[in-house]
Amino acid sequence: MQTFLLADNPWFGLNPNGKGIYVFTLDIRYYALCIVAGMIAAACLSALLMKRRNMSPDFVFTLFVICIPSAIVCARLFYCITKPLPIEDWYKIHEGGLSIIGSVIGGVGSGLIVCLVKKVSFLRAADCVVITMLLAQAMGRWGNFFNQEVFGQPVTDPALQWAPYAVYIGPGNGPGAPAGWYQAFCFWEMGINLVGFALLFTFTWFRKSKPNGISLFLYFAWYGTVRACMEPFRYQGDILGGGGVMWSEFFAILMAGFGVIGCLVLMILNFRKEGKFIGSAKGDPCGITEYLTPYKDDPPYFSKINMMGAKYPPKPSKEELKRMEAEAKARRAEEKKKRGEDQK
Repeated sequence: MQTFLLADNPWFGLNPNGKGIYVFTLDIRYYALCIVAGMIAAACLSALLMKRRNMSPDFVFTLFVICIPSAIVCARLFYCITKPLPIEDWYKIHEGGLSIIGSVIGGVGSGLIVCLVKKVSFLRAADCVVITMLLAQAMGRWGNFFNQEVFGQPVTDPALQWAPYAVYIGPGNGPGAPAGWYQAFCFWEMGINLVGFALLFTFTWFRKSKPNGISLFLYFAWYGTVRACMEPFRYQGDILGGGGVMWSEFFAILMAGFGVIGCLVLMILNFRKEGKFIGSAKGDPCGITEYLTPYKDDPPYFSKINMMGAKYPPKPSKEELKRMEAEAKARRAEEKKKRGEDQK
């Protein structure tokens, strides 16, 4: 297979630079494939968490349609502003240069707007979506490995020149770094993010109690701390330091502090309202009792995955679903007709 790909093939094969493949005239980088794979994995797991936490799993796809483009644009803009690069080059994503911190700002911000428009609890939805970003970010770091970027200080001791402690950076790769062995920050951060994802996903999967938003702020605390600790030790030319300010370090510290403060504020507010920091001493202890959906005619049905599934009736048969869909369609048509008559 590899021999076939390396052959002089006009349809597809390996790129000469070793960083991707080509299909006809389309240049597809391994970096892009890793990021897309991470997005798909995050979307699927977010939908599963939404179903688990008594929300419509279809809502995650509405979020991702808006949030992913917003995250990519903000990731590029953040990189251009803090590198710095000419702002008019913001659209040249294919040339490289994205900031994960910028993507977090854009993705979470646009998700907040979508939830406000759809009248869905942002904190509850964010608990299901944001933590899966740790998995997507871990998979994206594999893309950094293929791109020969995101590494630490030179490793001159031959006894330490082995993966995953170190990675070899070839000539002409990286931010002006000479060829040699460097600390493999892409692997280190990938491993730490995977641990964080496993912990937060497990916590969110089994936690019923109020308040919503704890997982969201734990994500900020975890990822902000990881980046704040690692950023100062990256290779100097790889640091976003426009104007003499280590912007990624600055925003990582803000993110970590925001996460810790957010958790404390949520628990204090919950204590004032419910009498307990977590749960409730005088009412419903769950933050997921009410089924949330942004769509009309989307009632919940029994599901073993849904922690509140026992409250709901069995899922209707195919014939009943068709009948319900037909009734809903007729009702919407009647409402549309009535609105038209009222406007006249």
